[in-house]
Amino acid sequence: MRKSTKLLSMALAASMVLSLAACSGGANEATTTAGTATTAAEAGADASEAEGSDEAEDTASGDTYTVGICQLVQHDALDAATQGFKDALVEELGDAVTFDEQNAQGDSNTCSTIINSFVSADVDLILANATPALQAAQAGTNEIPILGTSVTEYGVALGISDFTGTVGGNISGTSDLAPLDEQAAMLHELFPDAKNVGLLYCSAEANSQYQVDTVKAALEEMGYTCEYYAFSDSNDLTTIVTKAADESDVIYVPTDNTAAANAELVNNVCQPAGVPVIAGEEGICKGCGVATLSISYYDLGVGTGKMAAKILTDEADISEMPIEYAPQFTKKYNKAICDALGVTIPEDYVEIEE
Repeated sequence: MRKSTKLLSMALAASMVLSLAACSGGANEATTTAGTATTAAEAGADASEAEGSDEAEDTASGDTYTVGICQLVQHDALDAATQGFKDALVEELGDAVTFDEQNAQGDSNTCSTIINSFVSADVDLILANATPALQAAQAGTNEIPILGTSVTEYGVALGISDFTGTVGGNISGTSDLAPLDEQAAMLHELFPDAKNVGLLYCSAEANSQYQVDTVKAALEEMGYTCEYYAFSDSNDLTTIVTKAADESDVIYVPTDNTAAANAELVNNVCQPAGVPVIAGEEGICKGCGVATLSISYYDLGVGTGKMAAKILTDEADISEMPIEYAPQFTKKYNKAICDALGVTIPEDYVEIEE
């Protein structure tokens, strides 16, 4: 919580005691004066200790802040966004900021529980990392500032039909939306002779549906036949991936959190079947893909952290802050899987580091 320590009351108390001592006389004067000396020393010590504490933990404004972080699930992309956010806020505010970081382990209901705990604790700001976390935060409070990150399309996530780029109210954030038409073009560049493309995604994630719909339209214009392969959660993922691998020449996986958390499982089916995967982001590509057009999620988190610093220090009004997007995208490839599948990658792609 924001808090400031004021020492004026201590100083006034010490002054009053000294005045009373000056008005005393006789034998009682020595006793009273001695007693006053002790009281003044204690007041001075308390004041010095309080002031030192303030200097150690407060910013120039005298404020401290508690930030609640709700991350949907643990995987490379979301982990990087959270770390970037924290690093940026600490760089801006130092020891004045503390974090209550919690992971929902892929459960949207747990996101709601976490958000409710933040609201009860009256945190100063909430970071909602991934769409279900943002949706839970939107339902949980309309007063505490909420910043989303790793959210693809805010209009879809928040049910805003006429979204123009600024959510308004107590919500803003950063988007991980990559140029979906360019991801479709990447698939065509690498696999021009493929005919059937499987679109693999979690049906519980609204922004995954948005991405595969957009990519499907672009690919069909290029002459591909596209088929949806939707799984509800990790429990039916293996069955759906197996079906997709049997029926597809190439599989496209968007920036889907459930797929990201289970990328190894996807690879265990697709690589033996000889079916390449084009991924929506680097973390998924590292686990099961051959190539991706991806952003840096760490940099995305840094941008979100800088937004948070402006909100907490009253430099910006969150209701007027438009959603921010990644400044650049990089073509990357997974050398190990490309080698295993015999996929040749153009020279302008960057190898994903192990």
